[in-house]
Amino acid sequence: MFDDLIVPKDWKILSVNELVELEIIEKPLDGNHGGIHPKSSDYVEQGIPFIMASDLVDGEVDLVGCKKITVEQSKTLKKGFAKSGDVLLSHKATIGRTAIVQNNNFDYILLTPQVTYYRVKNFDALSPKYLKAYFDSPKFQALFKAWAGDGSTRAYLGITAQQKLPIVIPPLEVQRQIVDSIGNIERKILLNKQMNQTLEKIAQRIFKSWFIDFDPVKANAEGVPFDGLSPEIQSLFPSEFVESEMGLIPKGWDVKPLDSIGEFLNGLACQKYPPRDEADALPVIKIAEMKNGYTQKTNQASKSVDSKYLIQDGDFLFSWSGSLTTCYWALGEAVLNQHLFKVSPLSGFTQHFVASWVNHHLSEFIRIAADKATTMGHIKREHLSQAKVVVPNSDVLDAFDNATQPLINRVKQNQTQSEKLKKIRGRLLPKLLSGSIEINQELMKAS
Repeated sequence: MFDDLIVPKDWKILSVNELVELEIIEKPLDGNHGGIHPKSSDYVEQGIPFIMASDLVDGEVDLVGCKKITVEQSKTLKKGFAKSGDVLLSHKATIGRTAIVQNNNFDYILLTPQVTYYRVKNFDALSPKYLKAYFDSPKFQALFKAWAGDGSTRAYLGITAQQKLPIVIPPLEVQRQIVDSIGNIERKILLNKQMNQTLEKIAQRIFKSWFIDFDPVKANAEGVPFDGLSPEIQSLFPSEFVESEMGLIPKGWDVKPLDSIGEFLNGLACQKYPPRDEADALPVIKIAEMKNGYTQKTNQASKSVDSKYLIQDGDFLFSWSGSLTTCYWALGEAVLNQHLFKVSPLSGFTQHFVASWVNHHLSEFIRIAADKATTMGHIKREHLSQAKVVVPNSDVLDAFDNATQPLINRVKQNQTQSEKLKKIRGRLLPKLLSGSIEINQELMKAS
């Protein structure tokens, strides 16, 4: 089983079961199966996080967006109680996602049967961060997914089978060096993510102030300066309101349907356009790629499709079916799949103005999709027409673009840099985990 693994002489290769027997880790456990497994009707707004595979994001657990159950119900469960420092590995349907449970305010979080926790007991023998890095390595991922039957609708690798998995264990100092080397890259990726969240919030705050709350117009009506705006920019805004179908709006501004300011291009049924050969292939972008980037499951299509269906860096995408979400694309040229819109501004409008209105209406679109209980939740084009936007004069539009476009450009730059860093990590990790390179040299190159 371990014959093709070659490591330095002072490294060990142990099975998960051997790690348990040596008391290096506790016996891995997943969530509760059968009748006591919480149902969707049990979910509450506030409670104990109930973690699915989809909640393992960028090496951490999404404790905010995950489902939750009551403390009382959690006490009826028998296993799957994970805590800070545990290494999580998804093993059912969505295979191979990893995370370390970050510090949090809960005594425990609960896992679904999709996720296993690995809990280190002997920290002098094994670092949890190293274990996660090992789980992330291409060789382990390929083995894990092969054993689980990845690609089928029933991909699964249960606890018993997981205990046979091989784990490469270098000396602890080498584990720390590997973690530090990869950690430098991951910290930069995380920093970019956090910076982008801040930049997007600032841009959305400006949008809300100008076009939802009409703060500069209110300031003009009161004859007072508006904090954060130069007198020249503030003078571009009206000082009066008029009635409209959306209530009071600034005088001289219009109310229009969302689809009158942007083109919403639905993608192709890409399976109808297979690539002729490798040189003709481009990745197909579905919801999974919007959320997680490229994976081994990413399909390919011919690059000879109509050019309007090609996605380029900086394009704004909106998934309108299933899991409704948006993003600025940053992973290079690709093909737009059906159930996704590529949203482009129509003449007289800017991309970020249109994108801001889509994001403003997103929560309502999600509610509409959730009401379609008999089919996969989605919205229709009529909902784009029913969603209304407030359109200012061109001078205010230009001022908004000048205020927010540098923020969005920085977001796109950070996304592109993070993707490059992920590729470096992907090339570096297998070399580090095989002991085939000098760690300090590679650390210098990656820093």
